[in-house]
Amino acid sequence: MLQTFDQSRQSPLLYGPATTMTPAPRPNTSIPKLNHHHIFIVTGPAGCGKSTVAKFLAEQFSLCYIEGDEYHPLANIEKMKAGDPLNDTDRWDWLIALREQALAALDQGAKGVVVTCSALKKKYRDVIRLAPLYDTDVVVHFIYLRASEATLLARVKARQGHYMKDSMVRSQINSLEEPDEKERDRLKDVHCIDVSGTMAEVQKLSMAVVNEVLAGDMAGNSS
Repeated sequence: MLQTFDQSRQSPLLYGPATTMTPAPRPNTSIPKLNHHHIFIVTGPAGCGKSTVAKFLAEQFSLCYIEGDEYHPLANIEKMKAGDPLNDTDRWDWLIALREQALAALDQGAKGVVVTCSALKKKYRDVIRLAPLYDTDVVVHFIYLRASEATLLARVKARQGHYMKDSMVRSQINSLEEPDEKERDRLKDVHCIDVSGTMAEVQKLSMAVVNEVLAGDMAGNSS
């Protein structure tokens, strides 16, 4: 289901904003204990706002933040700088590295993790969906930021000094396999958000998604 902005649907936060991210905030005894560890993957093509949304969620819910672009091997970065799109082979090790980094953060005590990852194709998302095989307490969620090509191109053009070029954005759009109804309904781990509104509206929608997930976990429903 595509979520658009509606102020009347906002729920109160289960987790208050972190007072600091380093070191981690002191435990709040009023925060109920969750039944699972949650990995939130903020997805979508370049320019959809992944990093901005993910950083916001990590701060609001005191979760660990992982910037996916930082885990690309140098060969991938050089390839993208040259305007050459990444292929499946280029992405496998990167996807596995992100999955392992998220699991490591949880193992080190993080109560949840927010990761930015384009995850353009279903099989890429499936790589990360394997995380619970390594930790049965883990639940993975995808927050897909849906944007038009015009919006993506405009935002990427506004970036200063970033390696992503217009041709790469178009390549990502061509490669994109949006989570369809079958994937969403069967796996029940994808939340789609329309990012055509302001960033403040998108942040509120994404915050509502995380809040709903955590509330469902405490109620015994981790989906």
